[in-house]
Amino acid sequence: MQQWTDKQQELRDGYTEAFRAWGADHLRRDREAEFAGELWPAIGATGLFGLPFGTEYGGGGHDLPTTMHVLEGLGRHCRDGGLGFSISTQLVSTGVPVHRFGSEELKHRLLPKVIDGSVICAHAITEPHGGSDAAAMQTTAERRDDENYVLNGRKFFITNGPVADVVLVYARTSPGTGPLGISVFAVEKGTPGFEAGPPIDKMGLRTSPLGNLTFTDCVVPAANMVGRRGKGFLLLDYVMKWEVLLSFAISLGAMEHRLEQSVEYAKSRKQFGAPIASCQLIAEKIVQMKMDLETTRNWFYDTAKRFEAGEDVMVDVAMAKVLASEANVRSATNAVQIFGGRGYLSEFGIEKELRDATGGTIYSGTSEVQRDKVARMLGVR
Repeated sequence: MQQWTDKQQELRDGYTEAFRAWGADHLRRDREAEFAGELWPAIGATGLFGLPFGTEYGGGGHDLPTTMHVLEGLGRHCRDGGLGFSISTQLVSTGVPVHRFGSEELKHRLLPKVIDGSVICAHAITEPHGGSDAAAMQTTAERRDDENYVLNGRKFFITNGPVADVVLVYARTSPGTGPLGISVFAVEKGTPGFEAGPPIDKMGLRTSPLGNLTFTDCVVPAANMVGRRGKGFLLLDYVMKWEVLLSFAISLGAMEHRLEQSVEYAKSRKQFGAPIASCQLIAEKIVQMKMDLETTRNWFYDTAKRFEAGEDVMVDVAMAKVLASEANVRSATNAVQIFGGRGYLSEFGIEKELRDATGGTIYSGTSEVQRDKVARMLGVR
């Protein structure tokens, strides 16, 4: 089990009241599918967006497990799951790749804005005819001259897309070369030829805006390329590991909150003259929630440590993603069942957590794709 130093725990605990305040209006926001964008500068002021980034850019300089620990606190105390998802997207979509692969000029130009919350960030990978098959993307970036590229294409289902000020766009710079022909560009809102569509209504994570992006003869400076030309797929592989570890760290916190709620309710709710916790079938659901939480948590932090140490954790992250996403759905389903009628009603917020959790088996690579990846590494396929 992960042990935290006093300093790490103080860092996380220092955010608790802010996390609760950010999620105070979560039920209304969910009904109206409203993104709390007005909170972005305040979130930035807490240092949350800069936790894993260098102090020379305004970041906190914390390691990956510490960052995950704080974000787990976000999931535990902030009931706005969509806001949490958009926060993790801010970190992984732009902050992580620019910090790791960007030129010094690009780091100093973009990272302070990412960290202080003066921009909202997204990354554009998925396309109309390819979700998890990122290597099949058709958006192109053609070299116009020594200083510019021209982007053309469409990106679908982009988290934060409708409100983003900076989007990292994955585009093909070498046609017909598969994953080796992809490069990454930072495209800023207001660039001619870049159009963001309206938010798309969806089942869960409704307070995190999702939309489609279009690039039509969109001229982007070559200086906005993140990393080397043609190395975008390697960059994507690195970023997706961060995305799984950070976004599902938030899910771990939500699972812990749900477990605490379920234990308290099962002990206080009486049926047939006894607390429902005395029913073995109810107790079994609660035990399953606890086992899922601790198993997934241990796997995640172990994987994070090995990833930071430079080990190959491709299979570990794939399995972590399946473990966390499916355990989160199971946890939310059990909570709805334990709370009964109250779990089914919108006013208590339990059913909302089930809707939010369902998305986790789809985004960042579906459970089926992750299992297929593990099968290939085992030589089964």
